[in-house]
Amino acid sequence: MRMSRYRPWTWAVAVLAAVASLAAAVLVPRDRGADRLVAVAAAAAGVEDDGADCAVSSGSPAANSKLPDPFTRMNGTRITSTSDWRCRRAEIRELAERSVYGQKPAKPGSVTGTVSRTGITVNVSDQGRSASFSATVDLPSGTGPFPAVVVLGGLGADTATIKASGAAVVSFDPTTVGREGTPRSNKQGAFYSIYGASSSTGLLMAWSWGVSRIIDVIEQSGGGILRADATGVTGCSRYGKGAFVAGAFDQRIALTMPIESGSGGTNIFRGVPGESGAQPLSSAYSEQPWLGDAFGSYTGNPAGLPVDTHQIVAMVAPRGLLVMENPHIEWLGARSGSVAALGGAEVYKALGAGSNISYWSDVQDGTHCAVRPEWRTPLQQSIGKFLRQTGSAPGVFRVAPSKSGSLSQWRDWTTPTLTDGGTSGGTTTGGTTTGGTTTGGTTTGGTTTGGTTTGGTTTGGSTGGTGDSCTAAHRIVNSWSGGYQGEVTVRNTSTTALGGWSVGMTLASGQTLSQVWNGQNTGTSGTVTIRNTAWNGSVAPGAGATFGFVVSGGSAAPANLTCAGS
Repeated sequence: MRMSRYRPWTWAVAVLAAVASLAAAVLVPRDRGADRLVAVAAAAAGVEDDGADCAVSSGSPAANSKLPDPFTRMNGTRITSTSDWRCRRAEIRELAERSVYGQKPAKPGSVTGTVSRTGITVNVSDQGRSASFSATVDLPSGTGPFPAVVVLGGLGADTATIKASGAAVVSFDPTTVGREGTPRSNKQGAFYSIYGASSSTGLLMAWSWGVSRIIDVIEQSGGGILRADATGVTGCSRYGKGAFVAGAFDQRIALTMPIESGSGGTNIFRGVPGESGAQPLSSAYSEQPWLGDAFGSYTGNPAGLPVDTHQIVAMVAPRGLLVMENPHIEWLGARSGSVAALGGAEVYKALGAGSNISYWSDVQDGTHCAVRPEWRTPLQQSIGKFLRQTGSAPGVFRVAPSKSGSLSQWRDWTTPTLTDGGTSGGTTTGGTTTGGTTTGGTTTGGTTTGGTTTGGTTTGGSTGGTGDSCTAAHRIVNSWSGGYQGEVTVRNTSTTALGGWSVGMTLASGQTLSQVWNGQNTGTSGTVTIRNTAWNGSVAPGAGATFGFVVSGGSAAPANLTCAGS
């Protein structure tokens, strides 16, 4: 059965629905100055794949024993701006599907289900076929709504620390979606019930699809129990492979945490044959149908692959990524994993998000999939930063000396300095292009409409302001008794590009502007002005830019929004 990604009307509807959802921006410091920030990609807009509209050629790069250049397009030109990464990422995605994992279909025609305090049900229908599966939910203490970490397979994840960090644990058995122990010609599970038992898509991508459908249901649930804008994924061993693929292929996942994923996981394919004791690629391919059928052509010739896993790491950028590895078990090939992380980190750095990737293999206990004290702090920090928007990302590389790989040995390319700008369609948010529609309800001349209150948390309401060349639409992302988190989308309504913009608004008496990202403020109370930063001032006609802020001293929305472009 043919699986078609390109359904223009489906993609458009999905984007419009997603950007009107409850999803909120997750923001992290940029490396190029503490005052510069970058939005965690597309999780802000609730878009599974923000490059689905990018045109990707059918060609492939020439064979190369070195790691492919993540910055060079398939036409041979190198990207020059942060916004170019959106469609370059789409090229990598397409090549990875063709040669490594198999295709991840576009969002199904129908996804429904339920979210309760103890479980999630998922019902999927597409192309005349249907399937169902479920997951269990274990909530932390508190009132919620909570961020969630989807734990694949229940093996090796530190669920106690996840819950103690304020996130729910969603336990998902991925074999209900893609069953192990089946021949490639007769794959089983919910994914293959819909897309065919002879599908060339491997189990890892099927598991990734299952995680995406769980997120669909969380998005539809209203946000009373689980937050739709704060999902992580983790797993160990084979399930670490699945977590890695899930995070790479769904940009709504704000935090990806593969553990001891080995060959077929984060390890660079080109490095595995030369790493003593590492599981051979042929073994990883044949042990289970984890990898797509097409990968069989490359098990003896990884240099022929058009991609490698450093680029899959890069597909996660600039979202949160914590890679955890075990150097004590040769079979896991941690040296090749370190090279993948170092190579992918070059893309993070180029996007100004170098602190958003962490890698840790320097551990004492060699037991496979053990819960390790060394990982507890970076796990807590990652959940805090990327799922709860508090504190700082760990931003650490702790590589075991015995398994320290050399990126210089594997690359013949350099990391460019990307400009903050360029146009590749949609809305540019902190250097990342995501979608292209005003979020969060309806803007009607400064009147708040379209907001919903769930479990004491107000989300989705919006106000608006208009100027000669731009509009400013505000929404409350989250609120509490002593304040709220807001977001403003500036949209260029003129026929020429804006070189800069400023938004004026009036805070209620007693309120204080305590934090701003993707903008620079003048004033903290009363009438305040937010101007663009150096990297998001250029806005093409019809496109937009978004900034976020936190107000303390009450939950009243700002009034008298104005927008001025230059």
